Amino acid sequence: MFTIRRATIHDRDAWLEMRQALWPDFPQIEHVREIEVTITTETDVVFVAELQSGQLVGFAEASLRSFAEGCETSPVGYVEGWFVRPEHRRQGIGQALVAAAEQWALQQGCVEMASDARIENTVSQQAHLALGFEEAGRLVCFKRRLVVIPNDRPTK
Repeated sequence: MFTIRRATIHDRDAWLEMRQALWPDFPQIEHVREIEVTITTETDVVFVAELQSGQLVGFAEASLRSFAEGCETSPVGYVEGWFVRPEHRRQGIGQALVAAAEQWALQQGCVEMASDARIENTVSQQAHLALGFEEAGRLVCFKRRLVVIPNDRPTK
C-alpha cells in the first residue's frame, strides 16, 4: 500500500536519490539546486509515493508551461520528471503520481497535460501511452559549439 502526497523539503534526500537515478548524467549540485527551486515556487509541484513504512518509492515533478508541443491551450500542465523505483513498478504508483500532477494542473486552470521522453526511452514512451498520453511529435535536437573570431575594431 502507498500514499501519494505533495513533497516537502524533508523529502529532499530520497527525492535527490531518485532524481539521480532518473537523470544520472545531471550533476548532483544541479539536482540540489533544482529541488530547492521546485519546492519553493508556485508554478512547480512535486508529488511523492510513500509506502506505509515511510520509504519514498517514486516521484512526479510537474510545472506550468506557457507552451507545449501539440497543445492548443495555455498554460499547460507539464510532467517534467516521473520515476518509480524499479522494484515498485507495475503496482499503479506511476499512474497515481501522474494523476496527482494532473489534478494539480486542473486546479491551476489547465485543460491539457504534456510530457516528453527521450527518443531511445521506449519504456517511458509505453508508460505514457498506457496512461492515455498521445504522441504529439518527434524532435531531434542539434547543437554546435561556437568559435569566437576576434574582430578588428572598425575605424571611423
